[in-house]
Amino acid sequence: MKSATPWPDVVNYLVEATGETLYMVGVSTVIATAFGIPVGVWLQLTAKGGLRPNAAVHRVLGFITDLGRSMPFIVLLVALTSVTRLLVGGSIGSTAVIVPLAVGAIPFVGRLVQNILSEVHVTVVEAAVTTGASTLRIVRSVLIRESLPALINAIGVTVIALIGYSAMAGVIGGGGLGDLAIREGYQRFNDRILWSTVAWLAVLTTVIQLGFTRAARASDRRRHASV
Repeated sequence: MKSATPWPDVVNYLVEATGETLYMVGVSTVIATAFGIPVGVWLQLTAKGGLRPNAAVHRVLGFITDLGRSMPFIVLLVALTSVTRLLVGGSIGSTAVIVPLAVGAIPFVGRLVQNILSEVHVTVVEAAVTTGASTLRIVRSVLIRESLPALINAIGVTVIALIGYSAMAGVIGGGGLGDLAIREGYQRFNDRILWSTVAWLAVLTTVIQLGFTRAARASDRRRHASV
């Protein structure tokens, strides 16, 4: 009978895998945010009733965004193998997984941002327009500023989703907690590692979500003004 993995070894496995997961998710979140926010802004600007309505651009951009969102991550992971290998020199490992993670998250962030910006009250935007402010200034000083708490929460939702995606990457040796659960836990019938990883993933996502929720509350100017 196979002996259980000692708890100190389990902890060491979890620490190493957590570092890989945070690296993958952190870098891909930065990339997805950097590209996803402009996508969301353009979706809102070109929508009917937006500051720069353009039906053709909105339809094309919306189609691409929805197509990206509808793609199952495991399919995207395989489909981008050649692109990943071209960009980072390989298709296995933590760095390689960043490519499909970022590509999959950009349209996700884009739609979240558009939905959030569309909730900014029209009178606030109209007041900025009457002052003669440029579109860029309105986006930066009105839309983004008014939506900042919701945008922070949206990034938090994205991080949680990416942690789930990164766990799927363990199927093809992507590294991180998903790879640990599948390779060391499931495939080697090591229940201690498997369930410890599952429990730690639950704790990790809860802590991250709590952190983003508090950050969103701290950035809410309306909440501070009412206190």
